[in-house]
Amino acid sequence: VQNSVRPTDLGTATSAHNYFRQIGGSVGAAVFGTLFASRLDDALGDRLATLPAPAGAAGLPPAESITPQTVHTLPPALRDAYIQAYAEAMPRIFLYLVPVLVLGLVLAFFLKEKPLVSHHSPATEARTDSFADTAAQAVPHARHAASPAGHAAPPPHSGVPVCGAVQHHDGSRVPRAALTLIDVQGRQIGRGASGEDGRYALSVPGPGPYVLIAAAGGHQPQAVSVTVGDRPVELDVVLGGAGRLAGTVLTADGTPVRDAAVTLTDVRGEVVASTRSGREGGYVIGELVAGEYTLAASAPAFRPAALPVSVQSSRETRQDIELAGGAVLRGTVRAGGGRPVEDARVTLLDAAGNVVDTLTTGPDGTFRFVDLSSGEYTVIAAGYPPVATVLQVAGGGRTERDLQLGHHD
Repeated sequence: VQNSVRPTDLGTATSAHNYFRQIGGSVGAAVFGTLFASRLDDALGDRLATLPAPAGAAGLPPAESITPQTVHTLPPALRDAYIQAYAEAMPRIFLYLVPVLVLGLVLAFFLKEKPLVSHHSPATEARTDSFADTAAQAVPHARHAASPAGHAAPPPHSGVPVCGAVQHHDGSRVPRAALTLIDVQGRQIGRGASGEDGRYALSVPGPGPYVLIAAAGGHQPQAVSVTVGDRPVELDVVLGGAGRLAGTVLTADGTPVRDAAVTLTDVRGEVVASTRSGREGGYVIGELVAGEYTLAASAPAFRPAALPVSVQSSRETRQDIELAGGAVLRGTVRAGGGRPVEDARVTLLDAAGNVVDTLTTGPDGTFRFVDLSSGEYTVIAAGYPPVATVLQVAGGGRTERDLQLGHHD
Protein backbone atom coordinates (compact mmCIF):
# COMPACT_ATOMS: atom_id res chain seq x y z
CA VAL A 1 0.00 0.00 0.00
CA GLN A 2 2.75 2.45 0.95
CA ASN A 3 4.66 1.77 -2.26
CA SER A 4 1.57 2.42 -4.38
CA VAL A 5 1.08 6.09 -3.45
CA ARG A 6 3.08 9.27 -3.67
CA PRO A 7 5.25 10.21 -0.69
CA THR A 8 2.90 13.09 0.12
CA ASP A 9 0.01 10.62 0.55
CA LEU A 10 1.98 8.13 2.63
CA GLY A 11 0.29 8.99 5.94
CA THR A 12 -3.20 8.86 4.43
CA ALA A 13 -2.57 5.47 2.81
CA THR A 14 -1.13 3.99 6.00
CA SER A 15 -4.00 5.21 8.21
CA ALA A 16 -6.62 4.05 5.70
CA HIS A 17 -4.96 0.65 5.49
CA ASN A 18 -4.95 0.25 9.29
CA TYR A 19 -8.57 1.47 9.50
CA PHE A 20 -9.88 -1.13 7.06
CA ARG A 21 -7.86 -3.86 8.77
CA GLN A 22 -9.52 -2.97 12.08
CA ILE A 23 -12.95 -2.92 10.47
CA GLY A 24 -12.33 -6.34 8.92
CA GLY A 25 -11.09 -7.78 12.20
CA SER A 26 -14.11 -6.44 14.10
CA VAL A 27 -16.62 -7.76 11.57
CA GLY A 28 -14.85 -11.12 11.38
CA ALA A 29 -14.79 -11.52 15.16
CA ALA A 30 -18.49 -10.61 15.39
CA VAL A 31 -19.50 -13.11 12.69
CA PHE A 32 -17.28 -15.80 14.22
CA GLY A 33 -18.79 -15.25 17.68
CA THR A 34 -22.36 -15.27 16.35
CA LEU A 35 -21.88 -18.55 14.50
CA PHE A 36 -20.20 -20.14 17.49
CA ALA A 37 -22.93 -19.00 19.93
CA SER A 38 -25.64 -20.36 17.63
CA ARG A 39 -23.99 -23.73 17.24
CA LEU A 40 -23.25 -23.92 20.97
CA ASP A 41 -26.92 -23.31 21.88
CA ASP A 42 -28.03 -26.08 19.53
CA ALA A 43 -25.37 -28.49 20.80
CA LEU A 44 -26.21 -27.75 24.44
CA GLY A 45 -29.92 -28.22 23.79
CA ASP A 46 -29.32 -31.62 22.21
CA ARG A 47 -26.94 -32.76 24.96
CA LEU A 48 -29.03 -31.56 27.91
CA ALA A 49 -32.26 -32.96 26.47
CA THR A 50 -30.88 -36.48 26.74
CA LEU A 51 -30.01 -36.14 30.45
CA PRO A 52 -32.57 -37.41 32.99
CA ALA A 53 -34.10 -35.02 35.51
CA PRO A 54 -32.94 -33.35 37.66
CA ALA A 55 -29.70 -33.30 35.65
CA GLY A 56 -31.32 -31.34 32.80
CA ALA A 57 -30.89 -27.72 31.95
CA ALA A 58 -33.58 -26.42 34.33
CA GLY A 59 -32.29 -23.53 36.37
CA LEU A 60 -28.97 -23.29 34.54
CA PRO A 61 -27.70 -19.91 33.32
CA PRO A 62 -27.55 -19.25 29.55
CA ALA A 63 -24.58 -20.66 27.60
CA GLU A 64 -22.92 -17.26 27.04
CA SER A 65 -22.64 -16.67 30.79
CA ILE A 66 -21.07 -20.04 31.61
CA THR A 67 -17.43 -19.78 32.73
CA PRO A 68 -14.83 -22.58 33.08
CA GLN A 69 -15.10 -22.26 36.87
CA THR A 70 -18.86 -22.77 36.67
CA VAL A 71 -18.45 -25.84 34.46
CA HIS A 72 -16.05 -27.45 36.93
CA THR A 73 -18.62 -27.10 39.75
CA LEU A 74 -21.39 -28.88 37.79
CA PRO A 75 -22.29 -32.54 38.36
CA PRO A 76 -20.28 -34.99 36.22
CA ALA A 77 -23.11 -35.59 33.74
CA LEU A 78 -23.71 -31.88 33.14
CA ARG A 79 -19.99 -31.11 33.05
CA ASP A 80 -19.41 -33.73 30.35
CA ALA A 81 -22.40 -32.41 28.37
CA TYR A 82 -21.01 -28.85 28.37
CA ILE A 83 -17.49 -29.96 27.43
CA GLN A 84 -18.74 -32.14 24.56
CA ALA A 85 -20.99 -29.33 23.31
CA TYR A 86 -18.04 -26.90 23.16
CA ALA A 87 -15.86 -29.52 21.46
CA GLU A 88 -18.53 -30.13 18.84
CA ALA A 89 -19.39 -26.48 18.17
CA MET A 90 -15.87 -25.03 17.76
CA PRO A 91 -14.25 -27.06 14.90
CA ARG A 92 -17.10 -26.49 12.45
CA ILE A 93 -16.69 -22.74 12.75
CA PHE A 94 -13.19 -22.97 11.26
CA LEU A 95 -14.57 -25.01 8.35
CA TYR A 96 -16.94 -22.11 7.61
CA LEU A 97 -13.88 -19.87 7.18
CA VAL A 98 -12.38 -22.01 4.38
CA PRO A 99 -14.38 -20.26 1.58
CA VAL A 100 -13.21 -16.88 2.95
CA LEU A 101 -9.59 -18.04 2.87
CA VAL A 102 -10.00 -19.37 -0.68
CA LEU A 103 -11.51 -16.05 -1.77
CA GLY A 104 -8.59 -14.18 -0.23
CA LEU A 105 -6.13 -16.44 -2.03
CA VAL A 106 -7.85 -15.82 -5.36
CA LEU A 107 -7.82 -12.06 -4.81
CA ALA A 108 -4.11 -12.20 -3.95
CA PHE A 109 -3.35 -13.38 -7.50
CA PHE A 110 -4.87 -10.17 -8.87
CA LEU A 111 -2.70 -7.89 -6.73
CA LYS A 112 -0.11 -6.02 -8.75
CA GLU A 113 3.44 -6.63 -7.58
CA LYS A 114 5.03 -3.58 -5.95
CA PRO A 115 8.73 -4.01 -5.15
CA LEU A 116 9.56 -2.68 -1.69
CA VAL A 117 11.76 0.39 -1.42
CA SER A 118 13.68 1.67 1.60
CA HIS A 119 13.98 5.30 0.52
CA HIS A 120 12.48 7.76 -1.93
CA SER A 121 14.64 8.67 -4.91
CA PRO A 122 13.56 10.31 -8.16
CA ALA A 123 13.56 8.14 -11.24
CA THR A 124 16.69 8.30 -13.27
CA GLU A 125 15.77 9.16 -16.83
CA ALA A 126 17.38 6.96 -19.42
CA ARG A 127 19.69 5.45 -16.79
CA THR A 128 20.87 2.59 -18.98
CA ASP A 129 21.59 4.71 -22.03
CA SER A 130 23.29 7.47 -20.03
CA PHE A 131 25.43 4.98 -18.16
CA ALA A 132 26.43 3.19 -21.35
CA ASP A 133 27.31 6.45 -23.10
CA THR A 134 29.30 7.77 -20.16
CA ALA A 135 31.02 4.44 -19.55
CA ALA A 136 32.32 4.58 -23.09
CA GLN A 137 34.15 7.77 -22.12
CA ALA A 138 35.40 6.48 -18.75
CA VAL A 139 38.58 4.83 -19.99
CA PRO A 140 42.16 5.91 -19.31
CA HIS A 141 42.64 6.60 -22.99
CA ALA A 142 40.10 7.24 -25.73
CA ARG A 143 39.47 4.17 -27.84
CA HIS A 144 38.76 4.85 -31.47
CA ALA A 145 37.20 2.37 -33.84
CA ALA A 146 38.90 2.13 -37.22
CA SER A 147 36.78 3.34 -40.12
CA PRO A 148 36.77 1.66 -43.54
CA ALA A 149 39.05 4.45 -44.75
CA GLY A 150 41.56 3.60 -42.05
CA HIS A 151 40.86 6.69 -39.90
CA ALA A 152 39.78 6.60 -36.25
CA ALA A 153 36.22 7.63 -35.44
CA PRO A 154 35.92 10.44 -32.85
CA PRO A 155 34.59 9.71 -29.34
CA PRO A 156 30.82 10.00 -28.98
CA HIS A 157 30.98 12.87 -26.47
CA SER A 158 33.53 15.45 -25.45
CA GLY A 159 34.56 16.02 -21.85
CA VAL A 160 36.83 14.61 -19.18
CA PRO A 161 35.62 11.32 -17.66
CA VAL A 162 35.29 10.81 -13.91
CA CYS A 163 34.90 7.17 -12.98
CA GLY A 164 35.42 4.83 -10.04
CA ALA A 165 33.52 2.60 -7.63
CA VAL A 166 31.03 3.12 -4.84
CA GLN A 167 31.95 0.85 -1.95
CA HIS A 168 31.67 0.18 1.77
CA HIS A 169 34.43 0.61 4.32
CA ASP A 170 35.33 -3.09 3.96
CA GLY A 171 35.77 -2.78 0.20
CA SER A 172 32.50 -4.43 -0.87
CA ARG A 173 30.70 -2.63 -3.69
CA VAL A 174 27.40 -0.71 -3.49
CA PRO A 175 25.21 -1.33 -6.56
CA ARG A 176 22.57 1.09 -7.88
CA ALA A 177 23.88 4.10 -5.99
CA ALA A 178 22.70 7.49 -7.27
CA LEU A 179 25.53 9.86 -8.24
CA THR A 180 25.26 13.59 -8.95
CA LEU A 181 28.08 15.84 -10.13
CA ILE A 182 27.82 19.58 -9.49
CA ASP A 183 30.14 22.53 -10.03
CA VAL A 184 31.22 25.15 -7.47
CA GLN A 185 28.07 27.21 -8.20
CA GLY A 186 25.83 24.24 -7.37
CA ARG A 187 24.73 23.57 -10.95
CA GLN A 188 24.21 19.98 -11.94
CA ILE A 189 26.84 18.83 -14.41
CA GLY A 190 25.99 15.14 -14.65
CA ARG A 191 23.96 12.39 -13.07
CA GLY A 192 24.09 8.61 -13.18
CA ALA A 193 24.09 5.42 -11.13
CA SER A 194 26.54 2.71 -10.24
CA GLY A 195 26.13 -0.65 -11.91
CA GLU A 196 25.70 -4.05 -10.32
CA ASP A 197 29.46 -4.19 -9.79
CA GLY A 198 29.43 -0.79 -8.05
CA ARG A 199 31.28 0.98 -10.87
CA TYR A 200 30.16 4.38 -12.17
CA ALA A 201 31.21 6.75 -14.95
CA LEU A 202 30.41 10.45 -15.44
CA SER A 203 31.93 13.23 -17.52
CA VAL A 204 32.62 16.91 -16.91
CA PRO A 205 32.74 19.62 -19.60
CA GLY A 206 36.25 20.72 -18.72
CA PRO A 207 38.96 21.08 -16.08
CA GLY A 208 38.11 22.58 -12.71
CA PRO A 209 36.82 21.80 -9.20
CA TYR A 210 33.62 19.77 -8.80
CA VAL A 211 31.65 18.00 -6.08
CA LEU A 212 30.49 14.40 -6.45
CA ILE A 213 27.45 13.38 -4.35
CA ALA A 214 26.67 9.68 -3.82
CA ALA A 215 23.58 8.25 -2.11
CA ALA A 216 22.07 4.78 -1.70
CA GLY A 217 19.27 3.26 0.31
CA GLY A 218 20.27 2.44 3.88
CA HIS A 219 23.52 4.44 3.61
CA GLN A 220 24.69 7.82 4.76
CA PRO A 221 25.03 10.17 1.73
CA GLN A 222 28.55 11.24 0.92
CA ALA A 223 29.92 14.33 -0.86
CA VAL A 224 33.48 14.30 -2.23
CA SER A 225 35.45 17.15 -3.81
CA VAL A 226 37.23 16.32 -7.04
CA THR A 227 39.57 18.46 -9.13
CA VAL A 228 39.60 17.54 -12.81
CA GLY A 229 42.45 18.31 -15.15
CA ASP A 230 43.13 17.26 -18.70
CA ARG A 231 43.24 13.52 -17.91
CA PRO A 232 40.52 11.12 -16.73
CA VAL A 233 40.02 10.94 -12.96
CA GLU A 234 39.62 7.71 -11.02
CA LEU A 235 37.73 8.37 -7.77
CA ASP A 236 36.25 5.80 -5.36
CA VAL A 237 33.47 6.87 -3.00
CA VAL A 238 33.04 5.18 0.38
CA LEU A 239 29.52 5.09 1.82
CA GLY A 240 28.93 4.39 5.48
CA GLY A 241 25.82 2.79 6.87
CA ALA A 242 23.20 5.11 8.31
CA GLY A 243 21.90 2.58 10.85
CA ARG A 244 23.03 2.11 14.43
CA LEU A 245 22.51 -0.88 16.73
CA ALA A 246 22.68 -0.55 20.50
CA GLY A 247 21.54 -2.53 23.51
CA THR A 248 22.55 -4.27 26.72
CA VAL A 249 23.84 -7.76 27.47
CA LEU A 250 21.89 -9.06 30.48
CA THR A 251 21.40 -12.17 32.56
CA ALA A 252 17.99 -13.75 33.12
CA ASP A 253 17.48 -11.66 36.28
CA GLY A 254 18.44 -8.40 34.55
CA THR A 255 22.03 -8.15 35.78
CA PRO A 256 24.36 -6.50 33.20
CA VAL A 257 27.15 -8.66 31.79
CA ARG A 258 30.34 -6.68 31.31
CA ASP A 259 33.09 -7.44 28.79
CA ALA A 260 30.85 -9.80 26.79
CA ALA A 261 31.84 -10.39 23.16
CA VAL A 262 29.12 -9.05 20.82
CA THR A 263 29.26 -10.07 17.15
CA LEU A 264 27.02 -9.06 14.24
CA THR A 265 26.82 -11.18 11.06
CA ASP A 266 24.89 -10.56 7.85
CA VAL A 267 22.58 -12.93 5.97
CA ARG A 268 25.61 -14.54 4.26
CA GLY A 269 27.15 -15.39 7.64
CA GLU A 270 29.99 -12.89 7.30
CA VAL A 271 31.03 -10.90 10.37
CA VAL A 272 30.02 -7.27 9.90
CA ALA A 273 31.17 -5.87 13.25
CA SER A 274 32.26 -7.01 16.69
CA THR A 275 32.62 -5.22 20.01
CA ARG A 276 32.48 -5.82 23.77
CA SER A 277 29.94 -4.74 26.33
CA GLY A 278 30.90 -2.00 28.76
CA ARG A 279 30.77 -1.75 32.52
CA GLU A 280 26.96 -1.56 32.51
CA GLY A 281 26.61 -4.26 29.86
CA GLY A 282 25.89 -1.82 27.04
CA TYR A 283 27.20 -2.09 23.48
CA VAL A 284 27.00 0.13 20.37
CA ILE A 285 27.62 -0.79 16.71
CA GLY A 286 27.44 2.05 14.19
CA GLU A 287 27.74 2.59 10.45
CA LEU A 288 25.38 -0.27 9.58
CA VAL A 289 23.52 -0.74 6.33
CA ALA A 290 19.80 -1.27 6.85
CA GLY A 291 18.86 -4.94 6.65
CA GLU A 292 18.62 -8.26 8.47
CA TYR A 293 21.44 -9.42 10.76
CA THR A 294 22.22 -12.02 13.41
CA LEU A 295 23.33 -10.70 16.78
CA ALA A 296 25.39 -13.03 18.99
CA ALA A 297 26.90 -12.58 22.45
CA SER A 298 29.14 -14.75 24.60
CA ALA A 299 30.88 -14.40 27.94
CA PRO A 300 32.78 -16.67 30.33
CA ALA A 301 30.49 -18.78 32.57
CA PHE A 302 27.51 -18.07 30.28
CA ARG A 303 25.98 -19.92 27.37
CA PRO A 304 26.32 -18.11 24.03
CA ALA A 305 23.11 -16.63 22.64
CA ALA A 306 22.09 -15.45 19.17
CA LEU A 307 18.96 -13.80 17.81
CA PRO A 308 17.86 -12.08 14.57
CA VAL A 309 17.70 -8.30 14.42
CA SER A 310 16.47 -5.83 11.78
CA VAL A 311 18.52 -2.64 11.52
CA GLN A 312 16.54 0.40 10.35
CA SER A 313 18.01 3.10 8.17
CA SER A 314 18.77 6.56 9.57
CA ARG A 315 17.87 5.60 13.11
CA GLU A 316 19.08 3.67 16.15
CA THR A 317 17.77 0.15 16.64
CA ARG A 318 17.84 -1.15 20.22
CA GLN A 319 18.16 -4.87 20.93
CA ASP A 320 19.03 -6.38 24.30
CA ILE A 321 20.42 -9.90 24.42
CA GLU A 322 20.07 -12.27 27.35
CA LEU A 323 22.71 -14.78 28.43
CA ALA A 324 21.52 -17.73 30.49
CA GLY A 325 23.03 -20.55 32.51
CA GLY A 326 26.67 -21.27 32.11
CA ALA A 327 27.34 -21.72 35.85
CA VAL A 328 30.54 -23.51 36.99
CA LEU A 329 30.66 -26.06 39.82
CA ARG A 330 34.07 -27.00 41.16
CA GLY A 331 35.47 -28.66 44.27
CA THR A 332 37.93 -31.19 45.68
CA VAL A 333 37.47 -34.81 46.75
CA ARG A 334 39.35 -35.45 50.01
CA ALA A 335 39.88 -38.50 52.19
CA GLY A 336 40.33 -38.62 55.95
CA GLY A 337 42.80 -36.06 57.16
CA GLY A 338 42.17 -33.80 54.17
CA ARG A 339 44.29 -35.77 51.71
CA PRO A 340 43.14 -35.21 48.07
CA VAL A 341 41.84 -38.34 46.37
CA GLU A 342 43.24 -38.95 42.88
CA ASP A 343 41.29 -40.78 40.17
CA ALA A 344 37.99 -40.59 42.09
CA ARG A 345 34.83 -40.85 39.99
CA VAL A 346 32.57 -37.78 40.47
CA THR A 347 29.00 -37.89 39.14
CA LEU A 348 26.63 -34.90 38.93
CA LEU A 349 22.86 -35.49 39.08
CA ASP A 350 20.11 -32.92 38.50
CA ALA A 351 17.02 -32.48 40.65
CA ALA A 352 15.20 -35.27 38.76
CA GLY A 353 18.04 -37.74 39.31
CA ASN A 354 19.34 -37.64 35.74
CA VAL A 355 23.08 -37.88 35.19
CA VAL A 356 24.35 -34.53 33.94
CA ASP A 357 28.06 -35.38 33.68
CA THR A 358 30.72 -37.71 35.06
CA LEU A 359 34.45 -37.10 35.40
CA THR A 360 37.56 -38.31 37.21
CA THR A 361 39.66 -36.22 39.59
CA GLY A 362 43.28 -35.39 38.88
CA PRO A 363 46.32 -35.62 41.16
CA ASP A 364 45.05 -32.70 43.25
CA GLY A 365 41.61 -34.28 43.68
CA THR A 366 39.76 -31.38 42.05
CA PHE A 367 36.74 -31.64 39.78
CA ARG A 368 34.98 -29.02 37.62
CA PHE A 369 31.58 -29.02 35.88
CA VAL A 370 30.89 -26.17 33.45
CA ASP A 371 27.94 -24.77 31.49
CA LEU A 372 25.32 -25.61 34.12
CA SER A 373 21.85 -24.14 34.44
CA SER A 374 20.61 -22.68 37.69
CA GLY A 375 19.00 -25.25 39.98
CA GLU A 376 19.58 -28.00 42.52
CA TYR A 377 22.15 -30.75 41.90
CA THR A 378 23.58 -33.80 43.68
CA VAL A 379 27.31 -34.58 43.64
CA ILE A 380 28.39 -38.20 44.17
CA ALA A 381 32.08 -39.08 44.66
CA ALA A 382 33.36 -42.67 44.75
CA GLY A 383 36.80 -44.29 44.90
CA TYR A 384 38.12 -47.09 42.76
CA PRO A 385 35.60 -49.71 41.60
CA PRO A 386 36.15 -53.22 43.00
CA VAL A 387 38.30 -55.67 41.03
CA ALA A 388 37.66 -59.47 41.18
CA THR A 389 40.07 -62.23 40.11
CA VAL A 390 40.23 -66.02 40.49
CA LEU A 391 43.25 -67.41 42.38
CA GLN A 392 44.53 -70.96 42.76
CA VAL A 393 46.42 -71.35 46.04
CA ALA A 394 48.71 -74.38 46.37
CA GLY A 395 49.13 -75.98 49.77
CA GLY A 396 52.34 -75.05 51.56
CA GLY A 397 53.36 -72.66 48.81
CA ARG A 398 53.30 -68.94 48.25
CA THR A 399 50.98 -67.29 45.75
CA GLU A 400 51.41 -63.73 44.48
CA ARG A 401 49.01 -61.75 42.29
CA ASP A 402 49.00 -58.03 41.56
CA LEU A 403 45.66 -56.15 41.35
CA GLN A 404 45.35 -53.00 39.27
CA LEU A 405 42.78 -50.45 40.45
CA GLY A 406 41.43 -47.91 38.02
CA HIS A 407 38.51 -46.84 35.90
CA HIS A 408 37.62 -48.12 32.47
CA ASP A 409 37.22 -45.46 29.78
